[in-house]
Amino acid sequence: MRWLTHLGGARVMIGVGLLLVAIGEQLLGLATLFALTTSHLAVQVLKRAVARPRPCDANGRLLALVDLPDPYSFPSGHAAAASAVGGTIALAHPLLAPIVLPLAALIATSRVTLRVHHASDVVAGVLLGLAGAAGAALLILLVTLPTQPGDAPRPPFPALEMSNPSPKS
Repeated sequence: MRWLTHLGGARVMIGVGLLLVAIGEQLLGLATLFALTTSHLAVQVLKRAVARPRPCDANGRLLALVDLPDPYSFPSGHAAAASAVGGTIALAHPLLAPIVLPLAALIATSRVTLRVHHASDVVAGVLLGLAGAAGAALLILLVTLPTQPGDAPRPPFPALEMSNPSPKS
């Protein structure tokens, strides 16, 4: 369970976005990083505003079975990150949804199982992550929509398209 929860950490989730860019899925990779960034910003603001303590026993001792990144519990950043990345990938490639969405759910659930979060922390994190994914999907639509009726869809992020110089005659 510990290895599973670490899949929702920043290094892995940022790595997924960068990997997508590296393998030629530039728009999806950037959209994933957008969803991750926006959800992470919301998580950090809420963590400090709410300042809910982590789960503990009756004597105030923390119950966590893994190292804690910070003292605050609400909302779960790992659940938000996994949902943001999984949701964005699922929206872009629906055939991958049966793989990425259950993985995101397992990562989110692991946070409660490892006694790092209350269930409501994880639910809030998932909602923030899915909001980030929805924002990323909207961004993809806005970037690729035709500018005039009847036009073909624009290529996503033309500056990132690999140019293939024509051979000189």
